[in-house]
Amino acid sequence: MRNLKGMLIGIAGGTGSGKTTVAKAIRREIPEEDVIIISQDMYYRNNAHLPLEEREKINYDHPDAFDNKLLFKHLSDLKKGKEIQRPVYCFTTHLRLSEKVLIKPAHVIILEGIMVLVNPAIRNLLDIKIFVDTDADVRFIRRLSRDIKERGRSVQSIIDQYLHVVRLMHMEFIEPSKRFADVIVPEGGFNMVAVDLIVTKIRSILDEKQKTNAGS
Repeated sequence: MRNLKGMLIGIAGGTGSGKTTVAKAIRREIPEEDVIIISQDMYYRNNAHLPLEEREKINYDHPDAFDNKLLFKHLSDLKKGKEIQRPVYCFTTHLRLSEKVLIKPAHVIILEGIMVLVNPAIRNLLDIKIFVDTDADVRFIRRLSRDIKERGRSVQSIIDQYLHVVRLMHMEFIEPSKRFADVIVPEGGFNMVAVDLIVTKIRSILDEKQKTNAGS
């Protein structure tokens, strides 16, 4: 694995669109040892210098909320066949934890997150760019359920954030990034035709790489 050159796939889309579902659907169709999934959410900036009340005011749906410099380095290293120490982020306290997760390189690297296609430097690293396109009402319901169950937030706080921040950021940054996608997937991971087409393309690229490596 040390000299492995990875193929990087980016999966973008609005909150609750089904990006993770698509990523997992792809992983199920490719040998598990050949695929890793990286969540952009783990790369929020480390704002430990701010008190909790200030961290809670940060717009986490803006491109500047992410540590794109670190994410770019880690993706570049993975593509070169190098392992990384992926950060761990706590959404309850809005802090990057001291622990890290060792991620070893793989043939296929999947990066999923709302802003995956927004940053030009990260976008240019991607070999395949995917945008998951799901209706706004479905996305909101999914986010509401997730934030209550996984992030301990109240219904009203989620509604307020969606109306005053999330929706606006989606319209300003995420929706326009759709034009950079190679493939647009309606209805996320439930669109098995689109997933099958993507998997076929990935296998084709992997086969081509194997033939090239065998002939060199």
